[in-house]
Order: sequence, then structure tokens, then C-alpha cells
Amino acid sequence: MLSDFTGADKVYIACGYTDLRKGIDGLASMVQQQFQLDPFTNTLFLFCG
Repeated sequence: MLSDFTGADKVYIACGYTDLRKGIDGLASMVQQQFQLDPFTNTLFLFCG
């Protein structure tokens, strides 16, 4: 759970259902492949599952 995300430069929300069983590696891969974004930047990605 996040306690402080005020330092994030950008916030992206993945619309629709995301299978959270993918884990952190699967979600990072999805950010790279589907959204063409770098998951290692100072960015907050939100998923709904």
C-alpha cells in the first residue's frame, strides 16, 4: 500500500480490469509493452483488479 506518492511526476491509470496475479514483473512488462512507457521513472501507475 502506498503511503506517500506526492513525489510522483505523473500518474497513469490503466482503465479496465487488470489481472493482478501477474505480479510486479508482469505489470512492469505490461507498462513497457502496451503503454510504451518506462516503469522505472518517477511515475505512479494505478491498476484495477
